[in-house]
Amino acid sequence: MVFSRRHAILINMKIRWHFLNPVVAALAAFFLLVGMAAAQTELDDLFTRLKTADPKAASRIEREIWNEWSKSGSPAMDLLLQRGRDAMAAGNTAEAVEHLTALTDHAPDFAEGWNTRATAFFKARQFGPSISDIGRTLTLNPRHFGALAGLGAIHEELGNPGKALEVYRAALAIHPHLAGVSEAVKRLEAKVAGTDL
Repeated sequence: MVFSRRHAILINMKIRWHFLNPVVAALAAFFLLVGMAAAQTELDDLFTRLKTADPKAASRIEREIWNEWSKSGSPAMDLLLQRGRDAMAAGNTAEAVEHLTALTDHAPDFAEGWNTRATAFFKARQFGPSISDIGRTLTLNPRHFGALAGLGAIHEELGNPGKALEVYRAALAIHPHLAGVSEAVKRLEAKVAGTDL
C-alpha cells in the first residue's frame, strides 16, 4: 500500500494531537490552579486589610471582596448569578430562585450561588431553605460575612436574639465595619441584657 504525502502528514498530525491532548489538558489545569491560587492570595490580602481599615476604606475593600466572590470561573454560571440578582432586584424572588437553583445545580462548589439563593429565600420569607443555603455557603466559604449577617437577621426574625447576637459578632470579627451589624449588636446586647430599647 502506498501512502501519499498528504496521508502521511495527516497520520503525523493525528499522532501529535493524541500526544498534545494530555499536555494541553495538563497546562490548562496548571493555569487554572495558578489563577485560583492568585485569587486566594488576593482575597487573603483583602481580608487582612479589612480588619484594620477605616470605614471608608472598608467599604471599598468589601466591594472588592464581593467582586472576587462573584467570579465562578464560568461565563455561563456568572450569567445565571446575574440573572438571579436581577430577578431579585425586580422583586421576582420565584424567578430568582429558579436561576439560582440552576446555578447551584451546575456549580455546587460556587459559594456565592448558595449565598445569593439564600438571600432570595430570605426575601420570600422561606427561612428554612435560606438557613440551609447559608450553611452550604459557610461550608464553602467560612469568611462569608454576608452569609453570617443574613443568618443573624433570620435569627432576629425568628425571635432568637441571643443566637442572632452570636452570629452578628462572628460577622464583625471578619468585617468590623459591616453595614448595620454594629447597630444590630448594640440593640441586641441591650435586649439580651433585659433593657430592650
